[in-house]
Amino acid sequence: MIDVKTLEADDLRAAHTLFRAAMHHPPADDARWQLAGGSFQPGRTFGGYSGGTLVGTTMSTLMPMTVPGGTVLPSAAVTRVGVRADHTRRGALTALMREQLASFAAAGEPIASLRASEYPIYGRFGYGVATRGQEVTVDVRRAAFHPGAPASGQVRLVDRADMMTVLPEVYRRIGPRRPGRLERDLQWWRLNIERPGRDDELVVAAVHTGPDGDDGFVVYHAESKPTAENPWFTMLRVDDLHAAGTAATAALWRFVLGVDIIDQVKAWLRPLDEPLQLLLADPRSVVAQLDDEAWLRLVDVPAALSARAWAGSDGVVLGVRDALLPANTGGYLITPDGVGRVDEQPQLECDVAVAGRLYLGDVAPSALAATGWLTVHDPAALPAADALFATGQVPWSGTFF
Repeated sequence: MIDVKTLEADDLRAAHTLFRAAMHHPPADDARWQLAGGSFQPGRTFGGYSGGTLVGTTMSTLMPMTVPGGTVLPSAAVTRVGVRADHTRRGALTALMREQLASFAAAGEPIASLRASEYPIYGRFGYGVATRGQEVTVDVRRAAFHPGAPASGQVRLVDRADMMTVLPEVYRRIGPRRPGRLERDLQWWRLNIERPGRDDELVVAAVHTGPDGDDGFVVYHAESKPTAENPWFTMLRVDDLHAAGTAATAALWRFVLGVDIIDQVKAWLRPLDEPLQLLLADPRSVVAQLDDEAWLRLVDVPAALSARAWAGSDGVVLGVRDALLPANTGGYLITPDGVGRVDEQPQLECDVAVAGRLYLGDVAPSALAATGWLTVHDPAALPAADALFATGQVPWSGTFF
């Protein structure tokens, strides 16, 4: 029997230590804890107890998300999920997830998202892959820009002391241009810029200035990766890169690929439509590997569906099943003008996790139907559903938490 309760401030360090152990890391030292401890928002961390012993934990922070059409919705960012190794597969995670989802529903937070360390875990709690990214690895010796590639504006380095001021402002100026974009609070920036315990890394930030001012930035650090062939092999790892358009994106990549004494550049979870290969004379200098990024959970299905914009011209009745939050189960008539609950036989039907996969427009309903994820009761509804869910933009978050 797992007893789940909201953790008080005095219990948070123990929860953090448990999570780090689940990820195979030692407890945080005092400097790291001083920074990490500030990221626990009051009342948003749960502990699972067995016989009075803390055996599992999960937490969330409030990180509003942009949804199709530009609305920014309250969104729970779920993170630091862990169960002690001697209590896995005994219901601790299920109990924690149930309590956490109920708390989101009670707080009126219509969606939740997370980043999954392992793929099979979270689908059973109603989360579905809503955005994807690609890890790109670039051989800088071959990565010359083609002669017609955009080249405009200026890139400047930002002093370490100014990063906490400059970077959040540029991120704000870039704004919510894609579905899936998350707002970042000051604590997020502190964790990702100050980086306690990594004093041996030189964290570098650069900002691009275009015709209308600062419109993009990149944060990176270098890592020594000796090989038998090259004991001095050095990789530059892009930690964060956001830009307002192709010109700024091109300028930042041109800057990164031009850094001296670097053999390779690696960037994780870049947007699927980032035009890096099209900017280069030799596209084969880039190797891309697809990966899942944001997993989305519709906590309040009618509120979430009503908040996003819809395209097309015809309506579709979508049936949703939700075992953990049964109030969501039912039929929804989705039209370009809005969403309403109906008692009609659904034309298309799916689990709430599949609704999460559809929500930001990453994959078309017809693709999920063809592969068995979406049940089709009326084949004529599929073209209309494809049109409704289409956004014309590749969704992407670009924010890890």
